[in-house]
Amino acid sequence: MKAEKPDKGDEIIIDAKDAVLGRLASFAAKQALQGKKITILNAEKAVIVGNKAVTLEKFVHNLQRGHTAQKGPLVSRLPASMCRRAVRGMIGWKGSRGREAFKNVRCYEGVPQDYESAEKMTFKKAKPGMTLARLSQLVRQKIE
Repeated sequence: MKAEKPDKGDEIIIDAKDAVLGRLASFAAKQALQGKKITILNAEKAVIVGNKAVTLEKFVHNLQRGHTAQKGPLVSRLPASMCRRAVRGMIGWKGSRGREAFKNVRCYEGVPQDYESAEKMTFKKAKPGMTLARLSQLVRQKIE
């Protein structure tokens, strides 16, 4: 059986600039579970709202858990991967339905040429918070 490409109506392109990461991730997860292809652009500009110190400490703690003799958990420090992992957390990704849905989620830093002229969906502007780019930068400094 050959996999079919989704129609243009089955693809949702989201601009994550100034969007709250949790709300963005839950929306993307619901749409992916419905069988739509999700593309998130400007993932590094998504905002994490809340206490900055607590957020940073959680990410650093998860990274340190992975640096042992055991394998994992493997936590990426790249903003696009952080965004994709947030979406994964909203999908039941261990089951077959969730795995198939998660394959349809793509996150990019910036806007690739293929999507420059495409119609993008935006979210309501978030209150000032820490962007994924800033969180990534702080996590790298803390670990090194």
